Amino acid sequence: MPSALVTSFTDQAVHCDNLGSAFTARLCTLLATRDWPAGPLRDRVFAWPGDTGSRGQSVPLRLCGALHALQLEGDPALTAVYPPQAAEDDAIWQAVHAALRDHAAFIDRFIDSPPQTNEVRRAAGLIAASHWLHARHPLPFRITELGASGGLNLMFDHFALALPGATLGPTRAALTLEPAWTGALPPTAQPLIVDRLGVDLNPLDPANPADALRLQAYLWAGQPHRLALTRAAMGIARAAVIRADAIDGLTPRLPHVRGQLHLIYHTIAWQYFPADRQALGRARIEAAGATATDDAPLAWLGMESDGTNAAGAALTLRLWPGDVTVRLARMDFHGRWIEWTAPD
Repeated sequence: MPSALVTSFTDQAVHCDNLGSAFTARLCTLLATRDWPAGPLRDRVFAWPGDTGSRGQSVPLRLCGALHALQLEGDPALTAVYPPQAAEDDAIWQAVHAALRDHAAFIDRFIDSPPQTNEVRRAAGLIAASHWLHARHPLPFRITELGASGGLNLMFDHFALALPGATLGPTRAALTLEPAWTGALPPTAQPLIVDRLGVDLNPLDPANPADALRLQAYLWAGQPHRLALTRAAMGIARAAVIRADAIDGLTPRLPHVRGQLHLIYHTIAWQYFPADRQALGRARIEAAGATATDDAPLAWLGMESDGTNAAGAALTLRLWPGDVTVRLARMDFHGRWIEWTAPD
């Protein structure tokens, strides 16, 4: 295996271990250090052009997703070694080696597309932010998610957020998120969402079995709680997600609607947009913000890595009129914890 690809797999192993998936970390290490079966699949992966790491093409996660899809579909050899089974490395590799050999065509098709993880636990930040926003602007919300994948987090107002001494969200929630929380609590006023739309280059339909499998496969094996939350969210996914470039899909929604707050948001997606699209999107959002009013405010919320040495991602809000930037929180990339810092 080329050294750059080895680095991609070993780096991904560290990320998986840090985010609570010891099994996927082991799997990435095995894929980096063991001999693959010869054939077109190996040739393709070993000659993958460009950056194969998590900041580029995410080849390790493509492979892990393909193998997890096979296991979820009932492959007996993989099922015998995947969690909750406790298997030795040699046994795991024997099953993986057989899958790479016997299911090469399936894996080859699966890895054509980059990972699309609708991490439902990231909605904890969306819920908290929306309550904070509604306390400041008590108007109905129109929401647009960029990089929405299957649209699961477009339904965040149907989820509950359990906090120390309080629960935000509906009484009969589809699911309950329970991040480790530090800091003050957001206001309890829940916004009414009257319009919602997602934009994605390759949207997935949770009602389509193949798309539902892909959404689940990109969750890491050995984390059944993530799978349970995703399945619960898929059960109520009703929001439309259009196929379009994020900025092109957003642009027709930028004109203001009086009596509504427009919330634009993205979670670990903006960083993957090409630089020229980021610049265009920023310019168009700022231009729309410049004409926002108190009865038609505009909010731009991002949960993204901010390039600092601090743990997790920054949850940052820009709000118009006034172009106010608020650092709402830092939160774990998978929503396991939130450090809330927003002003009262």
